[in-house]
Order: sequence, then structure tokens, then C-alpha cells
Amino acid sequence: MLTDFFYHLRAHKLPVSVQEYLTLLNALRHDVMAPTLEDFYFLARTALVKDETLYDRYDQAFGAYYKGIEAALPAGKEIPLDWLIKQFERSLTPEQKAAIEKHGWDKLMELFRERLEEQKGRHAGGNRWIGTGGTSAFGNGGYHPEGIRVGGESAGNRTAVKVWDMRQFRDYDDRLELGTRNFKVALRRLRRFARQGADLELDLDDTIASTARNAGHLDIRLVPERHNTVKVLMLLDVGGSMDDHIARVEELFSAARSEFRNLDVYYFHNCPYDSLWQSARRRSNERFDTWDILRKYNADWRLIIVGDATMSPYEILQPGGSVEYANKEAGAVWMQRLLDAWPKAAWLNPEPTASWTYRQSIALLRDIMHDRMYPVTVAGLEQAMRMLSK
Repeated sequence: MLTDFFYHLRAHKLPVSVQEYLTLLNALRHDVMAPTLEDFYFLARTALVKDETLYDRYDQAFGAYYKGIEAALPAGKEIPLDWLIKQFERSLTPEQKAAIEKHGWDKLMELFRERLEEQKGRHAGGNRWIGTGGTSAFGNGGYHPEGIRVGGESAGNRTAVKVWDMRQFRDYDDRLELGTRNFKVALRRLRRFARQGADLELDLDDTIASTARNAGHLDIRLVPERHNTVKVLMLLDVGGSMDDHIARVEELFSAARSEFRNLDVYYFHNCPYDSLWQSARRRSNERFDTWDILRKYNADWRLIIVGDATMSPYEILQPGGSVEYANKEAGAVWMQRLLDAWPKAAWLNPEPTASWTYRQSIALLRDIMHDRMYPVTVAGLEQAMRMLSK
């Protein structure tokens, strides 16, 4: 009966093997779990999913297969999706809020099942049925000091004690956008370690050998701590269409500062030209000649360019094409100089990859970068770091 479930997971890009599927069947034959949907969810995840970055994808696939809370509903009962749309916000006085009874967990779950059994249609407002708004302990968008939120987003009261159809692992999916923690993990793929500084780290092998030579008397040996010595030059696109990506670029900047001891950052707009800057406030009168930067950093540095590559093609192909000033040489000329100076280079693009084929400027820069343009996802960033570490 689980054959369709197996193929359903595979259709959702989960790398589930036949051997893992047989392990799940064997576990079910030995009654290792209680016969509940929740226990089956965890057992199947344990047997079939070996990478925590795939937990969110598994959540979505499992929810789609078992249709969310359908197994908990009495036969013939369904909650229409439009119930989950918040139609109004209801303002309650402190007296009204104080008058609403807290049920307690067991009573709350019992009442929820009763409402599903009794309710015949959609409801909005009120203090009893599952619906939107109101003061019922069930539904979405209303107020209750202890309730079950059925779908949708929080109304801001944040008093739900259970959320039906809530995904637990959305930060782990390697197709999703990154947070600072994920950036740090992915950036660690770019490593070149060396020992520097004072003795701060235990040398276990030497300690064991020295203790053995010392007739069993403990002889602790320390070595300098290992640090990532990779040197990174980062160019960040700012302004214009990049304003839509400020939060993620700030997260990347924070993570890079934490992971790379040797990191220098400069800014540009749309495409690098004959000058860059390090401070937006002093951008107009404190620019750095790009020629000086090309001479300052040797080929040991890795170049990471971060930008959405979304601009007029003229900004890349034509002298004077910049939206800000009459540049003497085309952006493509300066891009080639950057790649000649730092052959180990990657472009990180926060734009969704689905839109790349519709932007001529992105296609042009991908060609200049020899396809070394990567999306700002966990998988994309890890690919870029692996390429730069070669």
C-alpha cells in the first residue's frame, strides 16, 4: 500500500532508495510505532531521509500525499481553503478577552474534534465554529488565549498552542534562500587551513605519544589553532534593483566577515567600471581606482561578485552605457580584466533562477563569467565555494 507513497516522494525530488523503502516496510512489520499518522511521519522520515536539508521537502511531500489534516477529519469533512483567508480583524476590549475561557490541552483537542463533526459549512466570526476572525479557539485570524490555528498566518496575537499544517523545517531546504547561519555553513566549503598564533589547541596524537614516552604521566601538547587562510575579495552591487535583496546581501556580508579572516569588500552599481568604493556616504569623493585594486591584490585572492546582474545590456557592452556617468570603457572590458587578475572567481545572483533566461544582461554576464554564476541558495552557494576551493 506504500508503493505510491514511495514514488510520490521520488516525484518530489527526494532521493529515496529501494533499500530505504524496504527498511521502512520491515520496521512497520515489527510494530515499532503506535498506529498514528504522526508516528508514521517520524518513522518514515527516519528511514527514508538521510539529509536534514531535505526535511522541509519531505514535510511538503508528506503533507501533499496525506492532504494535511484529512486523516484527522471525520468521513466527508473537509475545510475549504478559502476558510484560511483572513477576512477581517476583530478588536476586543480587555473585558472581552478576559471573559474568554482557556480550555486546557485535552479539552481543546476534544472540542476541536467535536466542532469538525458538528460543523456543516463555512463560518466567519463568532466564538464557536472553525472559521476566520472571531473568538473561537479554532480557525484563523481571530483572538483566543489558547487555540488551534487552522492554516494561514498568525494574526499577530501569537496565542495558538497548536498550528495545523505547520512546516517545521523550512530553513533547511537547499532550494530555499539563505539566512546568516546557512551562509556560514555554505561558506565554510571554501577552506585553506594553516596554524597561526599562540598554542590554543590540543594536539591529541602528540599528547598520546608524549604521554606514552613519559611512562604514562600525562604530557599535554598544544599547537597553534588552525585558521582559514583563504583570501577573498568581494564586490557587492548596491542600489537600484538590488534594494529588493538588501536583507540577504547583509546576511551574506555578516557571514563572510565571520568566516573569512582575510576579506576585503568594495561596492559597485550594476557593473564594475573604472572605480569602486567602500563607503556609501563617501561614495562621491572617496572612490578607489579599479586599476589600483587590480594591482593591490595578487592572484591568490578569490573574487566573489554579488549582484542581480539586472540592467540594460548597454551597461555591459557599450562605452558610456552606465546609468550614472559616461564611462570610457564598457563594463565587459572591466569584467574581463577582473577575471584575468583573479581566475578563481564566482558571481552570486540573488535573483530567482527562473528569471535568468528572461534577462539579456544576465545571459551576457553568465557568458563573460564562463557560466560561473550561482543562485543564492544553499546548494548554489556550496557549488560556488567548491569551485573556488579547487
